[in-house]
Amino acid sequence: MAFDQSSASASENAEASELQMMIAVEQQKAQFEAQVHTFTDVCWDKCMDKPSSKLNSRTDTCLASCVERFIDTTLTITNRFTHMVQKGGMH
Repeated sequence: MAFDQSSASASENAEASELQMMIAVEQQKAQFEAQVHTFTDVCWDKCMDKPSSKLNSRTDTCLASCVERFIDTTLTITNRFTHMVQKGGMH
């Protein structure tokens, strides 16, 4: 049996591509977790006056609004950056 160089190369390329995809997914997970940690810290500091055993309605509303604003802002910035990159506006 002769060793087929092109099929070995294609197999290596497929494995490298799969590994790159796995790394990208893990990077996205890490970025998501970092974002959650950041807005947890920001919103906790903004909304929590006195920690207690349960949230009052004011604190609950504040936390929900804070997280929603944080997510909306992050999405707006991300979309703007993506749009700039697609148009070639990054100099």
